[in-house]
Amino acid sequence: MLVAVTPVMAQTDDTVVDNDESNTPDSVSVDTTHVMSSLPWPQNIKVKLDRLMTSKMFETSQLGMEIYDLTDDSVIYKVNEKMLLRPASTMKLITAITAIDKLGGSYQFRTSLYYTGKISNKTLNGDLYCVGGFDPRFNSDDMNAFVESLHRMGVDTIRGRLYGDLSMKDTAKLGEGWCWDDENPTLTPLLISRKDLFMDRFRQALQNDSVHVDAITDTGALPNGAFSICTRFHTIDQILMNMMKESDNLYAESMFYQIAASTGNRPATARSARAIIRQLIKKVGLDPRGYRIADGSGLSLYNYISPELETRFLKYAYENSNIYLHLYPSLPIAGQDGTLKNRMKGSFTDGNVHAKTGTVTGISSLSGYCTASNGHKLCFCIINQGMLHGKNGRAFQDRVCSILCQP
Repeated sequence: MLVAVTPVMAQTDDTVVDNDESNTPDSVSVDTTHVMSSLPWPQNIKVKLDRLMTSKMFETSQLGMEIYDLTDDSVIYKVNEKMLLRPASTMKLITAITAIDKLGGSYQFRTSLYYTGKISNKTLNGDLYCVGGFDPRFNSDDMNAFVESLHRMGVDTIRGRLYGDLSMKDTAKLGEGWCWDDENPTLTPLLISRKDLFMDRFRQALQNDSVHVDAITDTGALPNGAFSICTRFHTIDQILMNMMKESDNLYAESMFYQIAASTGNRPATARSARAIIRQLIKKVGLDPRGYRIADGSGLSLYNYISPELETRFLKYAYENSNIYLHLYPSLPIAGQDGTLKNRMKGSFTDGNVHAKTGTVTGISSLSGYCTASNGHKLCFCIINQGMLHGKNGRAFQDRVCSILCQP
């Protein structure tokens, strides 16, 4: 029989904090060591998890959890699996799976340099356009490549304007429902080293390389007929690694707006991204009207999804090799890397649990995959809400994973 527990709801502090913590959590004070190990699987799992549900922390907090056996294609345990909760950074799973499904594994995040006018006597009598594609990895090496490409054309003087084309997305620099006092990333399609200083850095890079710039810096859309000079790109896998392993919010929002741009709408908006995510929610068999999607990173206070939804997405990814091939390597690995480096170092979980963590004030979550002792592949979602101390949520999640993985 499946378990359905409804813990008491607690008051929460809704202030959003920085990216996920990876400290080793304390132990949950529930003894499961005396459970009969002779019970068949998954009955032994259910008995152990039932005992874990007696923790006193559920007197003052909420829990939503679903564990799905991908091998047997069945739910083996669920607690408030349909309850709407704030997912924190496990929202990045929804974003990542949607992006790979929509964009494909060969998708590239591009930033390009173009020119108009004519070149004569080493002088460009025209304008330069830096076209932003919201690549969060664009750095000084990429900028130097832009400058070097002008050198290869023999240009040492520019008589015209330097334009930054920001038309890829709307002008919103922050996400909907983000806290004003958090360390929020800046959402602009032209970034260098994560900062909104692209055009100033470009002008300075030209001057440092002895390119005379007799021009002003402005914003403007790339005109028809412009000539391509250089394009720098990073792959979707490169973005996924930072986005998931380190729970990087900027990378997640960049991915979110790539989804939006795939609709063909210019500028890309959060609304367009949500529309694509809702289509996938419907595809996995759930009603998109039952959820609230606000951003791509999980920073927003307005995100409300269920553990059932996250496990449906994980199941969908697992069943589609073109998605799973890119998603699975990007997930933090228990005891080894990312935000799980210092967690679950036990013999059964270390290197076994591959999952996305989530931490904002009052919320602790964990969603991903593991392999049970009988060889079955599982996916799971655990969301602890109303947690005064996040370490208690992490300890609970670690204990659940230990139960799932150990004989």
